[in-house]
Amino acid sequence: MKSSRILLSIAAALFLSGSATAFAQGARPGAPPAAPAGGAKAGKEADLLPAEPSISQHTGTFNGKTVSYTTEAGWIPIRDDGKVVAKMFYVGYTKNGVTDVSQRPLIISFNGGPGTASVWMHMGFTGPRRVTYDDDGFQQKPPAGIEDNPQSILDVADIVYLDPIGTGFSRMVEGEDLHKFHGKMADIQSVGDFILTYVNKKDRWTSPKFIIGESYGTTRASGLVASVQQRFQMYINGVILVSATELDVDRGPEINFATGIPTKTATAWYHKQLPADLQSKPLKAVLAEAENFAMNELLVALGKGDQLSAAERDAVAAKIARFTGLSKEYVLQANLRIDFARHWKEMLRDQRYTVGRLDTRYIGIDKDAAGERPEYSPELADWNGPFGAAINKYLRSELKYNPDIQYNIWGNVRPWAQDDNVSVGEMLRTAMRDNPYLKLMVTGGYYDAACDYFNAMYTVHHLQPGGEFKDRYRFAWYESGHMMYLRKPDLKNANDDLRSFISWALEGAKDYPRKAKPRQ
Repeated sequence: MKSSRILLSIAAALFLSGSATAFAQGARPGAPPAAPAGGAKAGKEADLLPAEPSISQHTGTFNGKTVSYTTEAGWIPIRDDGKVVAKMFYVGYTKNGVTDVSQRPLIISFNGGPGTASVWMHMGFTGPRRVTYDDDGFQQKPPAGIEDNPQSILDVADIVYLDPIGTGFSRMVEGEDLHKFHGKMADIQSVGDFILTYVNKKDRWTSPKFIIGESYGTTRASGLVASVQQRFQMYINGVILVSATELDVDRGPEINFATGIPTKTATAWYHKQLPADLQSKPLKAVLAEAENFAMNELLVALGKGDQLSAAERDAVAAKIARFTGLSKEYVLQANLRIDFARHWKEMLRDQRYTVGRLDTRYIGIDKDAAGERPEYSPELADWNGPFGAAINKYLRSELKYNPDIQYNIWGNVRPWAQDDNVSVGEMLRTAMRDNPYLKLMVTGGYYDAACDYFNAMYTVHHLQPGGEFKDRYRFAWYESGHMMYLRKPDLKNANDDLRSFISWALEGAKDYPRKAKPRQ
């Protein structure tokens, strides 16, 4: 994959000792070494999944509306040339009493990694039950509890959460290649096969359909919408990218140094490291200044390379320091190019603290205050325990789906085939080209330094540079990090924004949306 931050080269320092790769949503701490491609074979775990789904009835209040719904936990066979080679686990929520499913949207939801289960959005964002966190989205004393989620979008849509192969309860069948579906396009194919089978089994061809992915799941979603369109003639109404990756959209390193400035500004603002005049302003006002500087001054300066005069270099360094909470001397030593890892380590070095990667509001404590990069990701350490406890309690105790295997929050999906010759951004563009009704929503948090918001805007603005798609996408940003829904004000706002997007995507069109303008 072309994105340097989707698969970060700093993985060894952050997560996996000895590994060359870390993923957008994080990497599984303590993951075993990757098996050679095509070498490892699956064991008997798939045989331990119950033959029949667990089905239960529930009632909840979502967005002020009482909804009676059916929950189904089970698996769908994934076939290769007619042979079942894998079982993909899912939890589906369907509103009861719906007689016309053409009026009831279906949302297909997954997370990222690659190699993580759908637990994060399921138990944190859009599902009917969620992990308990404090109002600002920080962990409470373990073990974590589970509470109702009154913000869930079940009032307006049915949802199915799926776990890609190797994650959650999804497994390859005994004797099959353990990593058969561990690669960009193989993963898209297997998830597409799931969607086709699910839509067929549940008779949802006439339902409006939406795909929502988070983190690396945005890479999957962008390719998937084109894949199901081309393979199955299944046209999707909307794609929602939560904490978006770069989607393989071409850019040079100087672009990333520039587009990363606003998130560094947000981080410094949150930790009160900015000059007093900036610190006193609302976050969005400060970000507007940082965005303007990044694209209209810094990018130009970086483009000059060694032709930048000493005076120009000093002035630019001062402004970078002003917007990032770093010293001008450090910026000059780094040749005006501050990557995120250095910012995480340097900004609070004098306090012997680091800041998080996926959510820079979090503070980490390394063994020593020297070095270039943090030794771990404090926010991921915060999230793993509560979500692991909550999903196991929910599935095994509340939904009575309790196979004698581990629910893999993080699965062993390495090696992961990058398929560098394929651009999922281009796949998304062609899907929007071929389906003029397809709409796009991109959301995230200002404090996400793995999938930073301004970089996501750059990506979307360059899908169709001529501007023909400008009226078919929208952005929504929140004062939180990668999983912005953990903060309760953003949980409500983000779900309300999803409702608004679904409504917008399904607005009736009086005429076919493409018409030539009369020549003057």
